[in-house]
Amino acid sequence: MASPEIALFRPRLEAVPQAHAALDPLFRDSPLLEVPAWAPPAGGSVALKVETLNPIRCFKARGALWMVDELLAAGKRTTLCCASAGNFGQGLAWAARAAGLRCAVFAAATANPLKVERMRELGAEVRLGGADFDAAKDLARAAAAAEGWLFVEDGRERAIAEGAATLALEMLRQGPPPDAIFVPLGNGALILGMATWLVAHSPETRVIGVCAEGAPAMAHSFAAREPRPTAAAATIADGIGVRIPVPEAVELMDGLVDQVVLVGEDQIRSAMRQCFSTLGLVVEPAGAAGLAALLAARQNYAGARLATVLCGGNISPALLPDLIAA
Repeated sequence: MASPEIALFRPRLEAVPQAHAALDPLFRDSPLLEVPAWAPPAGGSVALKVETLNPIRCFKARGALWMVDELLAAGKRTTLCCASAGNFGQGLAWAARAAGLRCAVFAAATANPLKVERMRELGAEVRLGGADFDAAKDLARAAAAAEGWLFVEDGRERAIAEGAATLALEMLRQGPPPDAIFVPLGNGALILGMATWLVAHSPETRVIGVCAEGAPAMAHSFAAREPRPTAAAATIADGIGVRIPVPEAVELMDGLVDQVVLVGEDQIRSAMRQCFSTLGLVVEPAGAAGLAALLAARQNYAGARLATVLCGGNISPALLPDLIAA
């Protein structure tokens, strides 16, 4: 049974069209591509929502901009603080800069240098520390409490999920509803937002979360219906490299998400290469995780319409050779 408090974190359906209307056009109405070469047998199809072509090369500004809009509407002007593997930090930095707010981002000492540099270019004060994302989150939470900043936790703030839900709103406007959609799953904002809209407007669509085998905490938590942290999160897919699940996200997934699957590192690399060789798109590991799961499962979906989101393209320079590897 859902806890009474969970209503405070549940994305609001009525807010999604508002978030879409308020969205900076730079981040709205991204392409939906059909790729016949990857279609399931017997007349199936594959549609990709491409979120790598905007100024921060990922979907994260959708939720960050809407959250900041809500803060400003409530008269709240404060320093924003978050932890990030790099993409949400870019989204929050972009939104904070547009609103004239200060933004502090904590990232792991091992964070993707491209993402770190980009966050700083967008005006964020970036502090590196901790062995992984969740360790950096502890540092961010402590700093926010000490400094009186607003700690923004991706996967817990409903406005962020509402912004992510605009992806599903657009997809249903751009093409027929998919029979199944494979959604990369990290802290949960993307899948919670999209699933909230799909359950209401395309209830026949099966929503499948995708975690990396080396970071299975959210998959284990979904199966157990309670948070199940892991000792480590070891994957090239840093954007979904979660070790400690957000409890509210785990609770909200129940009733919205149909299944969570795992993909291996080789499957992710293969999906990245196929994006590059077939579409000419540079997609980072977390951004290709949904496609990796789709390609692995498509033979089981004869005649079905499948979809996924290429949700980020900020690839680490160290992984560039993987795009052209044989």
